[in-house]
Amino acid sequence: MSEKVETPKWDEALSNMVNEAYTKQGRPLSLGDFSELADEYSFRLDDIMVTIFQLVINGDWKYVDSSGVEQQFTPDTLNKLYVNRRLKEEDLKNFDGGWSPR
Repeated sequence: MSEKVETPKWDEALSNMVNEAYTKQGRPLSLGDFSELADEYSFRLDDIMVTIFQLVINGDWKYVDSSGVEQQFTPDTLNKLYVNRRLKEEDLKNFDGGWSPR
């Protein structure tokens, strides 16, 4: 009998990296923080952000916009941001709030 292996909903390595960054910073992370992580670890920013969106959708992280209001995301939120299966930096510019684990 074979066991069914569940595919992770997000990239575990990126999830661990952003959790560690949050712990080091001790404050919600910004889009700028994610850009710095992308540069430092040679990841694409859109890969990091897809992981973050998926963590928010799943309820493990939260996003609070720049006016202090927590925003709820659905899979449709992320799908609408995709262009040719990639998130572009200009698509993310409106997400200027803070991202943090729950």
